[in-house]
Amino acid sequence: MANDIGEAFESQRAIMGHMLAFADSMALKCAVELGLADIIHVHNAPMTLSQIAATIIDHSPSSTPNMDNLKRIMRYLVNMKIFTSTVGIGGETLYGPTPLSKWISNDFELGVAPLILFNDHALQQAGLHFLAECVKNGGDAFTMAHGCDTWTFASKNALYNKLFNKGMSCMQYLAIAIIDQYEGLKTVGSLVNVGGGTGQFLAGIIEKQPHIKGINFDLPHVIAMAPELPGVIHVSGDMFESIPSGEAIMLKWIMHDWPEKECIQILKKCRQAIPKNGKVVIIDIVLQPKEDGLYCPIGLKMDMLMLGHTGGKERTEDEFKTILNEGGFSSYKITHAAAPMCIIEAYPH
Repeated sequence: MANDIGEAFESQRAIMGHMLAFADSMALKCAVELGLADIIHVHNAPMTLSQIAATIIDHSPSSTPNMDNLKRIMRYLVNMKIFTSTVGIGGETLYGPTPLSKWISNDFELGVAPLILFNDHALQQAGLHFLAECVKNGGDAFTMAHGCDTWTFASKNALYNKLFNKGMSCMQYLAIAIIDQYEGLKTVGSLVNVGGGTGQFLAGIIEKQPHIKGINFDLPHVIAMAPELPGVIHVSGDMFESIPSGEAIMLKWIMHDWPEKECIQILKKCRQAIPKNGKVVIIDIVLQPKEDGLYCPIGLKMDMLMLGHTGGKERTEDEFKTILNEGGFSSYKITHAAAPMCIIEAYPH
């Protein structure tokens, strides 16, 4: 009986942990909004709570930090291993950086602070409350929450558009690190980056491979925010209508935004835009079961986000094979990059 009670409580604790997992992302969002990582890294030495609060006031003079609330936030972030805590000579707790904290710093070039602010914003989270409705009746969760799909909403809502583009831009450094492992662009004379955002990713490629003529292609409201970048030509349009011609087409984190029907439409437009010896280069997650049959947690979490945010999905290799074949690409090669990300090089029929 005692063992049964112990197992029951252990199971309950596990469910409670899953239920409250959102607290992690909200604590990260709070840390970014307060600039806690920036404050501690710039100080270059462990800080007391009072020193952190004073710097918050320096950055936001109208604020009056609540010390108890700040203490609770810091305690939570220490428990997440975002910061360290030690006891100083006078008995005060001192907070210091960790290898994780730099990633939420606004000053770290490779950091993900803008992505945290985007993904954890109420506008982006709203669709996740409609997952059950998606199961019962199908449909797009984001549209259920906002009355239109992600892309239409971004064209109408300036705040969301700004959050989206900044969030995606901060991921360009990871994407460039991934593409650096790929040698398939050395002989490509022209590259069209479809859904390329404001163009930083393509600019990063051309900086290292200046022989490439780069075309950054995205929706008009995105291109309107795109800065002038060396070697990059910005073109606005709709990938479901036509795609600029090039020797190769790049689809970075595009396929996972869409259901099968739309993916096949996009691939057919890509096929029309490249020569017979051209190719499409896809950067996306490829879901792969491990020996125990389970999948990489990051891949599955991203799959849930796509269900709630865009109506798209993360795919297995077999699922990619199906849409590629129906989209006009009979063969492909997968290069495993930063797990669970992969580069898929697809060749036309």
